[in-house]
Amino acid sequence: MKNLNIKWVYLLILSAIWGSSFILIKKGLLGLSAYQLGALRTIITGFILLAFGYHKLKTIPKPAWKWIAISGFLGSFFPAFLFAIAETEIDSVVASILNSLVPLNTILLGFAVFKIASTKKQILGVIIGFVGTAILILEGSELNPKQNYLFAGYVIVATIMYAANTNIIKRYLQDVKPLAIAAGNYLFIIVPATIVLLFSDFFNATTFENPLLLESLLYVTILSVFGTALAKIYFFRLVQISTPVFASSVTYLMPVIALAWGLLDNETFSIIQALAALLILAGVYLANKNKP
Repeated sequence: MKNLNIKWVYLLILSAIWGSSFILIKKGLLGLSAYQLGALRTIITGFILLAFGYHKLKTIPKPAWKWIAISGFLGSFFPAFLFAIAETEIDSVVASILNSLVPLNTILLGFAVFKIASTKKQILGVIIGFVGTAILILEGSELNPKQNYLFAGYVIVATIMYAANTNIIKRYLQDVKPLAIAAGNYLFIIVPATIVLLFSDFFNATTFENPLLLESLLYVTILSVFGTALAKIYFFRLVQISTPVFASSVTYLMPVIALAWGLLDNETFSIIQALAALLILAGVYLANKNKP
């Protein structure tokens, strides 16, 4: 199968996995604090990736280790906490919508910092997708006026980090195996995550007395195995066989999945949001349409 078809398969799989991550974070926060959730997510994922990918670490060229470390903190460590903190105040659907800023930030950072060119059609597609995202946000703010949108800033910061990470992978880690990148990332961040967990009061008796703890741990485990470990390997491969803009377009499809989960979880959903989602999909198509 050609890369043209494979990249769309990866895109759809990642959309389904990461689109479900936001509801898993929401459920995980029922019995855990944001810092406990972020730390546990990183630690569990780290053990999984290092167990399966430790033997791949020797394939990483020495000059690439610096970028592996930076990629780990920008693409995994900080966002794990930022999204958890954000979802203590804003809806899971809103968080997924704000995450759609990643493609725009990818183009801006790619052009300004990494000197990666983008076509006018790509830029137009991202803008159209961003308009759809803006409509989703405005409609969501009207339907949920009690949400604290100041916490949306945590998601916006995370999207900038994701965009930088996408460009780093494409520019400096193009020839490194995806599993090696993922395992290398967590080699650097699993220890800081453990330190955060130790200082998060997770091991206090009151934490284990919480009747929702086991349920939350189950959600975090699912999030770690599928939404982080497996998804990261797929994502790194997607970046390598496509472009940073195409790979980051997964964030346009994720809100559609997140909205579906939100509807099942009794979150508010409207016709305008559905139309905005279609506009986002149109932006994805335009941004990645082949040249004649």
